[in-house]
Amino acid sequence: MVESKQKRSAPAVNAPSAEELAALRPTLITGGKRPGDVTRDICEPMDRKPTALWWAAFSVSLAALIAGTIAVTYQIAFGIGTWGLNRTVGWAFDITNFVFWVGIGHAGTLISAVLFLFRQKWRTSVNRSAEAMTLFAVMCAGLFPVIHMGRPWLAFWMGPYPNTRGSLWVNFKSPLLWDVFAISTYLLISAVFWYIGLIPDLATIRDRSKPGIRQRIASIFSLGWNGSARTWHRYETVYMLLAGLATPLVFSVHTIVSMDFATAVIPGWHTTIFPPYFVAGAIFSGLAMVLTLMIIARKVMQLENYITIVHIESMCKLMLSMGSLVGLAYGTEFFMAAYSGNPYEQFVFLNRALGPFSWAYWTMVSCNVLIPQVLWFRPLRRNVAVVFVICIIINIGMWFERFVIIVTSLHRDFLPSSWAHYTPTTIEIITFIGSFGLFFTCFLLFCRVAPVIAMAEIKGVLKNPPRSKAPQESAKGDAV
Repeated sequence: MVESKQKRSAPAVNAPSAEELAALRPTLITGGKRPGDVTRDICEPMDRKPTALWWAAFSVSLAALIAGTIAVTYQIAFGIGTWGLNRTVGWAFDITNFVFWVGIGHAGTLISAVLFLFRQKWRTSVNRSAEAMTLFAVMCAGLFPVIHMGRPWLAFWMGPYPNTRGSLWVNFKSPLLWDVFAISTYLLISAVFWYIGLIPDLATIRDRSKPGIRQRIASIFSLGWNGSARTWHRYETVYMLLAGLATPLVFSVHTIVSMDFATAVIPGWHTTIFPPYFVAGAIFSGLAMVLTLMIIARKVMQLENYITIVHIESMCKLMLSMGSLVGLAYGTEFFMAAYSGNPYEQFVFLNRALGPFSWAYWTMVSCNVLIPQVLWFRPLRRNVAVVFVICIIINIGMWFERFVIIVTSLHRDFLPSSWAHYTPTTIEIITFIGSFGLFFTCFLLFCRVAPVIAMAEIKGVLKNPPRSKAPQESAKGDAV
């Protein structure tokens, strides 16, 4: 009886207050921002005139795009004989660039869809730019297979459209056709997903713009958004469904690209590790490119309160995990070649490490496996300058990875009499530079006409400032 009374008289444990719960969560947005501050800070770069730095970057990227356009026009006029290909090396620089750009576009869907489904709130500061980057990277990637056809004006033959050629249809067994379906599907879903997420912000731009062309365009594309509870409910439902549809694309698109190689009989290519290997490498390079762009935007557009060290560190952890998978794939390839007992397979990998292109192989290993290991150390992955340099190094290494896989598997054939060397021509190099010009030109224009950060989603992760005490409560406290 005494024990029960003691239990009843025991003081109750107070539940934590809302302010205490908020203090336990990591601060994603610094500076004590309120919703109105978010709107002003993110819309301000679009409202003011472009800076001299923006014009300088735009001029350089536009010049690269014009040079690339001239190079592509030249090679279409004179044929792909302007490339450095030969009978042995039939795929080389341009297919390397194709796979590289497809990989760059993977991080956008990963950050937007996969992390959204896993309820990772830190993605809200980088998902908009990552989605836009995906669209521009896929556009760059789609150029190279069209050019590689030799007759790009007949590219429409790749579509299974109703035609007047009788029973003549596309070859569904061709990896080139798989690329067409994969890239077009990826571009379509990514564009829809990006646009749906942009609708609330377009409505914000519509409401704060002065009457004019900008307001009319924002009004059309905001689809009559009124911010009601019903509108938000439908928006969130559609966004969730699109995230579920886009998630398999992260794994399927680069898996199909890897099958361009894995379905061949070339030693070094016909391996079942290629699909997961390519997917991990694509996410790895895509994350590095996203982080590269966001670090620049963070400084130039003064978004340090929105793209914080927490976001950079989270991205570094993802890069480190993907880079570890890529390093594991490199080791697995060598092990399987040795374990198989196939002399041709063993020769390919020894040729990669010790042959004429060994410099490219060890550049790949250094950039993708060795250097990123510094991200294990917390002070280094919280150092913006160090992370920026590592991201550039990773992008260089991932380009060399595709180059090594393609060229070193082809330049030494089964017959020594057919061995050949490969050197890219000036036309190929300028075309590659032109693809970067297209990418950065589109991204710089995107920064001028659309918010680089999802305002609606950022407002959902703001920390509510502690509420001030009611006057009567403070008066009571003073009396006591």
